[in-house]
Amino acid sequence: MSEQPRKPAQGSDPVRPDQARPQDDQRHEVPSAPDGDAVHPWRPGSTAPARGVPAADVSRPAQDAPPRHPEVDPAQAAVFGRPVGVSGSFQPGSDERAPGVEQAPPPPDALVKAFGRPQGSAESLQREPGETPPAHPAAEPASFWSDRGDQDPWRNPSASSVIGPPAVPEATPEAAPEPGPGPLLSAREVLFGRRVRPRSLAALAGVAVLLAGVGGFVGRITAEEGNPLTNPDVTLAEVEPGVDRPSGGVSAVARRIVPAVVSVEVHVGAQGGSGSGVVIDGDGYIVTNNHVVSMAADTPGATVSAVFSDGSRVPARIVGRDVKTDLAVIKVEVANPTVAQLGRSGDLAVGDQVIAVGSPLGLASTVTTGIVSSVHRPVRLAGEGTDTNAVVDAIQTDAAINPGNSGGALVDGNGAVVGINSGIRTIGSGGEGGSIGLGFAIPIDDVRRIAQELIRTGRAAHADLGVNAKSVNDGTTDGAQVLNVRDGGSAAGAGIAEGDVIIRVGDRKVSTADELVVAVDRHRVGETVPVTVVRQGRELVLDVALR
Repeated sequence: MSEQPRKPAQGSDPVRPDQARPQDDQRHEVPSAPDGDAVHPWRPGSTAPARGVPAADVSRPAQDAPPRHPEVDPAQAAVFGRPVGVSGSFQPGSDERAPGVEQAPPPPDALVKAFGRPQGSAESLQREPGETPPAHPAAEPASFWSDRGDQDPWRNPSASSVIGPPAVPEATPEAAPEPGPGPLLSAREVLFGRRVRPRSLAALAGVAVLLAGVGGFVGRITAEEGNPLTNPDVTLAEVEPGVDRPSGGVSAVARRIVPAVVSVEVHVGAQGGSGSGVVIDGDGYIVTNNHVVSMAADTPGATVSAVFSDGSRVPARIVGRDVKTDLAVIKVEVANPTVAQLGRSGDLAVGDQVIAVGSPLGLASTVTTGIVSSVHRPVRLAGEGTDTNAVVDAIQTDAAINPGNSGGALVDGNGAVVGINSGIRTIGSGGEGGSIGLGFAIPIDDVRRIAQELIRTGRAAHADLGVNAKSVNDGTTDGAQVLNVRDGGSAAGAGIAEGDVIIRVGDRKVSTADELVVAVDRHRVGETVPVTVVRQGRELVLDVALR
């Protein structure tokens, strides 16, 4: 049950809050009740009304009754008591700090102006107990209660609560929806529907033409780059070696081989040179001598052309060169060229009939005949004015070979190419002497290996012993004497020393310094071969890992 508000006792005048006595603003001391009395407002179970609530049965204590204070705990007094020398809550009028008192800095001027005492007022914020407050002009009592009286929920504790409307945020205007994609236009509407301005159409056409031009240019460059001079898929054709070596039929052989032999012309400014070449692959790869095209290899503006037997002239590009074997590969862009058949030079024997085809002295499609005079002839080739410095294991022939035959074909009686013509020997000076009919060709077995490396990678790798040697003959032993050994070379790693005479590399006998070069070049890089040397009269066999 809710507690009903008490009515004021008869003979007593209830005091309204707006009619409180002036002394009520002061700090009131509530007298302690006697033991057993339950009228103290701060004791549990007390029925005395709290301050501000009217009560008829509570009488004010006598004015002269001394207040009773609870005893102060010394420990709490030491913590919360006033410092020494301070008698009140504050000590106004003193700028000196009391011992043990920490004072804060003066407040800012803005706070003093807003919350401070009026100018000229000496009244402090805290009054001492029993101090009489200063007199203030009477002000009209403020109305703290509404006219509803006991029905005011803030005045009646038993008033029921009222649920108000929910606190919802204010409605925000919805954002305008994003415009969707417009209708698509067809090509007919763009061109004939007058949906696009003519200037826009013209600009679109200009952009299309520009893109087409750029695409064509890039496509051309890409096509050229996509058709490189080197092709790793090329495998040179071979034919069965000729068992019978007929003495006749030169005309039939010439008809088959002449279309596969071209004249190679090089022009560097006002200078020029010529030689021969052999078509070895249907993609337009032509093998020739390095000394024929070397002058155009590193010269800007130089041109290389290939002239076929029917007189057609085609520009050529250098694929790769090898100065150590005097071989080079060039490429022409032609359709269905006549390709020469490659034979086997290892099957040649001295006395076999051979045919030399080329362009000696600028005379294209010249055919001469002869025989194989010798095989495995070490010959040093050093073209004048070129970077050729080669020693080849040549095929020697007495077929007429003249300047301009270089790079041409040396074919056997079956029409298979067995060598590439590279050099000649002559004797005589002034009005005496003349050609002695000695020509030399690079064996086709070596040409096939070097040409394939040039086509695939643009260069050829050769094994190197790592020594410099000279030819020696002491009457009993012929060989190549080591003059010096390069540090880190193959010979140094195998223990070959200066002064050693090399007389054999693998199964190849070495009698001269040139034979040493061709004997080493027959082996591949990384291959280990036995090398026989003579050191202080004794033969030693050393295993050398060629590099």
